Amino acid sequence: MTPRRFLPATAAALLAVLVASSAGGGTLAGATPADPAPEVQLEQLDRGLVALRTDAGVHLSWRLLGTEVTGATPDGMTGADFAVYRGRERIATVTGSTNLLDPDGREGSVYRVAPVVDGVEGERSAPVRPLDQGYGEIPLQRPPDGVTPAGERYSYAAGDMSVADLDGDSSYEYVVKWDPSNAKDVSQKGYTGNVYLDGYEADGRLLWRIDLGVNIRAGAHYTQFPVYDFDGDGRAELMVKTAPGTTVQRLDSRGRVVAERAVPIPAHDRAAGVRTDDDHRWSAEEYAEHLQDVLQGWSEREEVVSGRWPATLEEAWGIEPRWDYPLSEADAREATDYFIDVWAPARSSRNDLRTFEGFVLTGPEYLTVFDGRTGNPLQTVDYEPGRGDDGLLWGDYAMSRIEPGNRVDRFLAGVAYLDGHRPSAVFARGYYTRATVAAYDWDGKTLSRRWFADSGHVPMTNPFSDSPHGRDGSDPELGRLTTQGFHSLSAADVDGDGRQEVVYGSATLDDDGSLLYSSTGTLPGGSADPGAEARLGHGDAMHVTDLDPARPGLEIWTVHEGGASAPYGAAMRDAATGEVLFGAYSGRDTGRGMVGDVRPDVPGTEVWASMPVGTSASGLLSADGDVLGTATPGTNQSVRWAGDGTTQLVNGSRDQTPTIDDWTRGTLRTLSGTRTNNDTKGNPALVADVWGDWREEVLVRTADSSAIQVHTSTEVSRLKLATLMHDPQYRVEVARQNTAYNQPSHPGFHLSASTDWTTVPLPPNATDAGRGGR
Repeated sequence: MTPRRFLPATAAALLAVLVASSAGGGTLAGATPADPAPEVQLEQLDRGLVALRTDAGVHLSWRLLGTEVTGATPDGMTGADFAVYRGRERIATVTGSTNLLDPDGREGSVYRVAPVVDGVEGERSAPVRPLDQGYGEIPLQRPPDGVTPAGERYSYAAGDMSVADLDGDSSYEYVVKWDPSNAKDVSQKGYTGNVYLDGYEADGRLLWRIDLGVNIRAGAHYTQFPVYDFDGDGRAELMVKTAPGTTVQRLDSRGRVVAERAVPIPAHDRAAGVRTDDDHRWSAEEYAEHLQDVLQGWSEREEVVSGRWPATLEEAWGIEPRWDYPLSEADAREATDYFIDVWAPARSSRNDLRTFEGFVLTGPEYLTVFDGRTGNPLQTVDYEPGRGDDGLLWGDYAMSRIEPGNRVDRFLAGVAYLDGHRPSAVFARGYYTRATVAAYDWDGKTLSRRWFADSGHVPMTNPFSDSPHGRDGSDPELGRLTTQGFHSLSAADVDGDGRQEVVYGSATLDDDGSLLYSSTGTLPGGSADPGAEARLGHGDAMHVTDLDPARPGLEIWTVHEGGASAPYGAAMRDAATGEVLFGAYSGRDTGRGMVGDVRPDVPGTEVWASMPVGTSASGLLSADGDVLGTATPGTNQSVRWAGDGTTQLVNGSRDQTPTIDDWTRGTLRTLSGTRTNNDTKGNPALVADVWGDWREEVLVRTADSSAIQVHTSTEVSRLKLATLMHDPQYRVEVARQNTAYNQPSHPGFHLSASTDWTTVPLPPNATDAGRGGR
């Protein structure tokens, strides 16, 4: 059967969102608050009905809204019942779940669903027809190939995604990031192609295309793009780091470009002569010229004048005196050649600075708010903080591997309900050494900074030979934030005050931007410094949710790459205090870690990491640290696919065909003709609850990036649970999923096959009326 090249014509019924305020911070099921809870700005979803043909009939799945939840039993939430129609015939009334298998369904059947509350039937959903192949497909328009200034050709593949109601039409639109084939890690030299962000309707209509331009480098660490309704007007905005030359094309219903405009240059930069056609990409020769300017001004630097840094370059590099200060232009050129050709290669054979090119380490940096409906830039401000330099102050020259532009250009982004009611955007720069996090509010007209957290630079005695890792920054309180950031971040209410905190890897910022804690541990025997107290440090994977329902609050499972300098290779922490509950030293970079209820016979959520065999944290572990087995599931991405609340894994990277696998049952679906993203990370474009009931869909690109396939489960579920998109933590986790090393989206409550739903807070905005759904 020929696959359909579109989602159902009633896409609004499948993915619709009416972003609106509803009520509440959530109470325990069955509890009656004395006063109405304050409102939380969340999306008001429509029924989200989806129908898929199977060998056994037609599988139907739809949403229970958070506003329709009235309480809970141990086995699930309570709320509206549902009348299911095939054509004009009411074929069932479903009470204990939000899905149904219709054995008499056919290809041409038309279905609707309506809520039933106290025997009264509410508004019926829009009609849907069954999808033929078990997934929907969104056609894409791939950007044209290009050529770098070095003459290297590149092409494009669809990358990370996000979803939101961009135009207020009550349906989800899709934002797709296009990465060029020459995208680079921040530590890798070379030119890259431009990065594009596209806004699509469900039927594949391209609404707008943002070209970030030549002054934004392509790679996992450069472009993070929260898409969210920040001002509560029912239409989402997109925020992203931009630069001179960022442009937007808006298209009509026929795909024709009807408007094109550049992101406006702020007035202070226009006055300084900044133009939209400026090109700040460095050639190797331009980098050498830049370095010459830096070295020529050495003796005038504040750090040198104050005596904190060596008075001469010779002293800094440990060589005999040879130049007079201040350096002449000729001596500075000689010093530059010596540094690039002799001194740097002697420290590491990987220091090939003579061919250092393609980086953007000068020129303005901006943060722009884009209108989701038109793509138009609404406001542009300076990105905070600016880079300051090419990484000298950030420690990029201090290690044996010299990496200009590495630590200074590490970016993160997300969304958080910092006041408990409305969403704020969060943007971060740096985490290995100086660590900065800024929170912003958008009111529809003005972007205002809520707070700015800055560790300050790590003081160094010699920027060319003094490791800045694991040491405090210059700020007396926030200095302990350094070296603790990950390649992602999360927002969660870790202290139970109704406001979300920013979980910044091994440290957490309170909702007001102050440091809640910075986690440390004691280095064991065999480590770099036995007995010393050390930061848990940086890592590549982090998971924040209620992993262990037997203890109060949320937990954090992290892996760490500090090797012999990190007290743990993997650790479980109390999210409220940062205290390590259990973990183990590895002595090496522990690169991967995952969580999920993969053993329904074991209480709580299981955790695992790529730990050395024989350590106490190797193998599959229970939520309280017991070893359940030596073998472990995959670590690339998880998905809630089964009907019982267990967790499945998405496996397959690079040119492998991805699969959805259950740890005990094997492969549940093979996603033929598709590919995951991000090289060995093997992430789908997005995993989120965008259709049907509370289970997650897997969005993956076709092998040729001509379309996005949206895969949904057809396994019958007996669990009645509100859509995960009505849980504030899960919803902001979806918005930040595209950040750097994609991590799964976790709810703010325990979700497993053994969840006692009477112990789980009701969804925010839950009411006892149950009549709000469409």
